[in-house]
Amino acid sequence: MIIGPLTSINLPPFLTSSGAIERVSTFKLLGIHLDTNLSWSAHINCITSKASKRLYFLKQLKRAGVPYKQLLHFYTAVIRPVLEYAAPAWHHLINRSHTCSAHGISPKRAIHIFNFTRGMSYPNVLFVAQLESLETRRNNLSRSFFKIFANHTRASV
Repeated sequence: MIIGPLTSINLPPFLTSSGAIERVSTFKLLGIHLDTNLSWSAHINCITSKASKRLYFLKQLKRAGVPYKQLLHFYTAVIRPVLEYAAPAWHHLINRSHTCSAHGISPKRAIHIFNFTRGMSYPNVLFVAQLESLETRRNNLSRSFFKIFANHTRASV
C-alpha cells in the first residue's frame, strides 16, 4: 500500500523474486485498519461492525435471564475494549461522523438492552450505569499513554 499523494501516480508494480506485490487500498496492521488516505474510515467501520456483532450476544444473554450486573460486566469486558483498542493512535484524528458512528455502539445502546433506561438522555444513562462515555475514556487512555511515553522519553535522555 502506498500512503498519501503517491497513490494517484501510476507507479510500476513492485517485483520480488516470488512475483509482483499486490497493491491494496486498506490493510490491517496490529489490529488497526489503515487506508491509503489515513482517514480511519476503514478502522471505524471495522470496530463498529465487530462491536455490533457482540451486542447481539448481549441481547441473547438478556433473553437468557442473566442479571443486570453481569450484562454490564459483559459490555465492559467484551464490547467496550473493541471500541477503545489502540485509541491513542486514532482517537484524536477521527472526524465528527466517525465519532458518531463509533458512538452508535455506545453504552447507551448497550444499556438500552436492559430496558430500564429507555427514553433517558445519554448522560443520564451513563450516570445510572456508573460508566464514563467512550469519548471520555478514549481521551483518558490517550492522556495516560502519552504521559507514560513522555516520562519514558525524559528518563532515557
